[in-house]
Amino acid sequence: MGYTFHALLMANQTLFNKDLFARLKDTELTIGHPRILDYLSEHDGENQKQIARGCNIEPSTLTTILNGMEEKKMIERRALNNDRRSTHIFMTEKGRGLQKIVKAAFEEMEENAFKGFSEKEQREFMDMFIKIYCNISGREEI
Repeated sequence: MGYTFHALLMANQTLFNKDLFARLKDTELTIGHPRILDYLSEHDGENQKQIARGCNIEPSTLTTILNGMEEKKMIERRALNNDRRSTHIFMTEKGRGLQKIVKAAFEEMEENAFKGFSEKEQREFMDMFIKIYCNISGREEI
């Protein structure tokens, strides 16, 4: 066979990121932004701790990424119920527009990645990939 799991995983990640950012070259998006916008599309208004966990990003790294996104007016931080201890992250109109571009890019890339796979093969692959993720992360489920 000649290939190891880790080498293929890292090579695929590199290729995926290269393709993604080629598609997003005319946007202000940088590393971390697409993942966060994708997550917020389903979880708009969550707090930073929840976002960090959901995106598998260290809290300190997330803070840096969110600061950049806020500076570029992609997100806004808001205290809910006037509780300044609990800041929640919301996409702005600009962020929602960029998220649509990210979503389209992800859909096209996934369609390309699974070209030639049956629906059953795709489901089986994703089930196994989730198991690998859970094994590596120590989580029971995602």
